[in-house]
Amino acid sequence: MLAIHTRNLTRLFRGEHGIRDLDLAVPKGAIYGFLGPNGAGKTTTIRLLLGLLVPDAGYVELFGRKLERHDPATRAGIGAMVEAPSLYPHLSGRDNVEVTRRLLGLPRTRTDAVLEIVGLRDDARRRVRGYSLGMRQRLGIALALLGEPRLLILDEPTNGLDPAGIAEIRHFIEHMTHELGLTVFLSSHLLGEVEQLATHVGVVQHGRLLFQGALDALRARADACLEIVCTDSAAACNDLLAIGETPQPVDAHTVRVTDPRHTDAAINRLLVERGHGVSRLARQQPSLEALFLQLTTTQEMAA
Repeated sequence: MLAIHTRNLTRLFRGEHGIRDLDLAVPKGAIYGFLGPNGAGKTTTIRLLLGLLVPDAGYVELFGRKLERHDPATRAGIGAMVEAPSLYPHLSGRDNVEVTRRLLGLPRTRTDAVLEIVGLRDDARRRVRGYSLGMRQRLGIALALLGEPRLLILDEPTNGLDPAGIAEIRHFIEHMTHELGLTVFLSSHLLGEVEQLATHVGVVQHGRLLFQGALDALRARADACLEIVCTDSAAACNDLLAIGETPQPVDAHTVRVTDPRHTDAAINRLLVERGHGVSRLARQQPSLEALFLQLTTTQEMAA
């Protein structure tokens, strides 16, 4: 089953900004990284998924049920933290959760439950004005979890955090998917963090979806890369060019071969026979950042 399914989802603003014909398919239980440059349409998409905007065309389905803006039942089971959480700094963390719990008419047990999930139970009686930014973000996630959602939508949840805070948020997202069975739809510009978390990604640019699928499927689209560490990269490049390879020197001792035509063993044998000392020869897995740049740059050149 798909947690999120959109069909021809379109919302345009003055100047033709927005999204066009967006077909999202987010599997249940996935951590879906929604990626794109600034202005690509990520925030517009999230607002459409939450019913905060009305589409010009197309529709949204959440767990197989069509989203209707004026029917709260269609948004049941959805939790969200969009941008910075709205908190009362003069109240304690616990009181912040209690205010929202009472407004939603939820059981008292939910307050302690969500504070426990995000690791704030010991700090629950402290005033929020004394919380770090990371603690505030976790409290925002706690508010989003009050209704026991099946789908959690997070817009830039690690924005502005230091490395320790980012690691904390990453830990809680992993915990929520593995232990609570949540589906997480995550928008972020920190590609390194998304790479450590996401099972699936969607890449959007100029309001159109460029790629969607498992992270491994995106990696499979990239050219293979072989990195060689040897005694003389310039001389090694000359020998590799002679057999039809496309080497590039990285530094005095490192060569990178894109999409090798020969096997790793054949390349190693050639270099050794030509008198090169090879200390390392390994296939390089392209980073999500490299894949993202390759995908979006190619699209820009084609436009």
